[in-house]
Amino acid sequence: MSDTRNSGNGGATWRNDPSGARAPAYDPWLNAELFRGVLTKRFIAFLIDLVVLSIPIILAVIFITLFGVVTLGLGWFLFWLISPFSVIWALIYYGASLGGKHGATIGMRTMGVEMRTWTGERPYFLLGATHAVLYWISVSFLTPFIVLVGLFNGRRQLLHDMVLGTVIINSSVPMPVVQTTRPG
Repeated sequence: MSDTRNSGNGGATWRNDPSGARAPAYDPWLNAELFRGVLTKRFIAFLIDLVVLSIPIILAVIFITLFGVVTLGLGWFLFWLISPFSVIWALIYYGASLGGKHGATIGMRTMGVEMRTWTGERPYFLLGATHAVLYWISVSFLTPFIVLVGLFNGRRQLLHDMVLGTVIINSSVPMPVVQTTRPG
């Protein structure tokens, strides 16, 4: 495969050229205030998001229950839709909120944190949805490990953050200037 791009010097370079890699935008040693208290805020934000996610699901369960009573039990066959509806709703919620203009869910905005990519850009819908899926999968299999990872790194990243190349930062702290192009 010769997937190349113009490097600006008249030649072509490989897309995965190590010299073309961008440095992390947020240094935990230079900008420690960006990461101060992030793990605690993430936990509380997660609980707030669970409430936000559960409200439409609870309303759907109440509707199906009442519909089943009115239809003498026939409406209760709709209960099988609750599980797929829950998954679709969670993916849309995380994808739209993390991939939105704030880069944060309702819980994260309440707690004053936001998600950014490793290089400082705002996340997009697919990254937000993938972040949620990878979080739930990693929590299902590696619960204590993903929390321990966050305690022992400067950026307070959890395991799925490292895999996806994202960081959670305090949104109330002034952002450092992120260099968008490489010096020449």
